Amino acid sequence: MPTYQYACNACAHEFEAFQSFSDASLTQCPECKGEIRKVYTAVGVVFKGSGFYKTDSAKKTTASEPAKTTPTPPAAPVAKAD
Repeated sequence: MPTYQYACNACAHEFEAFQSFSDASLTQCPECKGEIRKVYTAVGVVFKGSGFYKTDSAKKTTASEPAKTTPTPPAAPVAKAD
C-alpha cells in the first residue's frame, strides 16, 4: 500500500498516510481541520544486480564455442628461384 505525504496549508503540519490507489485523497488536517495538500517528492531509484545494461544481456561466447572471425584469404604461393 503506498504512503502519501500531506501538508496543511493553514498550520504547516506535515504527515504521512497509507492509502490504496483507489482511495480518495485526504482533504482535512488532523490537527487544525484546515485544508491540506499532497506533497510530491523525487523518488530515488537504485538498480542492483545484472541485467540493467545492454551488455549484461548480450550473448557471451564460451571457451568451447569459438568466436566468429572473418576468414583470411590463403597466402599466395611463393615462387622458387632457380
